Amino acid sequence: MSTIASLVPEPEANDARHWTLLTSHGRVLLLIAQHPGMRIRELAQAASITERSTQSIVRDLERAGYLTKTKVGRRNEYDVNQGQPFRHPAESGHTVGELLHVFAPDS
Repeated sequence: MSTIASLVPEPEANDARHWTLLTSHGRVLLLIAQHPGMRIRELAQAASITERSTQSIVRDLERAGYLTKTKVGRRNEYDVNQGQPFRHPAESGHTVGELLHVFAPDS
């Protein structure tokens, strides 16, 4: 597994307003697809968001059917439902698997 530091991008020196094309939900989903056994703390650090936000996002993704959580010993492991369609009507004809194919092809 990659180190957490290698998952966090370096900010641009001239980037006065920081924004990204993927939402935190999308970023957390991609991280889980690549590292299904990552802990909330590690996910938060890699996604550059708080642990509380990460917990909320994971809960949202589970409730919407994008993730399934399995207890393995004292840890959780997640499985991404690649057949789940996007929520917005403009992208509802596409699945999470298509996103993973582009951003996380080895997952």
